[in-house]
Amino acid sequence: MAKITVDKERCKGCGLCVSACPKKIVALDTKSRNKKGYFTSYCTDDSACIGCTMCAMMCPDCAIKVEKE
Repeated sequence: MAKITVDKERCKGCGLCVSACPKKIVALDTKSRNKKGYFTSYCTDDSACIGCTMCAMMCPDCAIKVEKE
């Protein structure tokens, strides 16, 4: 089992992590914005995360960290 942590202030909402996730559990939070005004990404289902780190590898801002438990 793994956990995705997104640094909301570094994320610019580009969506590359959303398209990279093989389990389709990464999405953009369209209800709130960070201080720079961007919608940020988040994990919709932590229990479904396989820890592949594709989201973190695709992030151009290094805003995503995947921790394997």
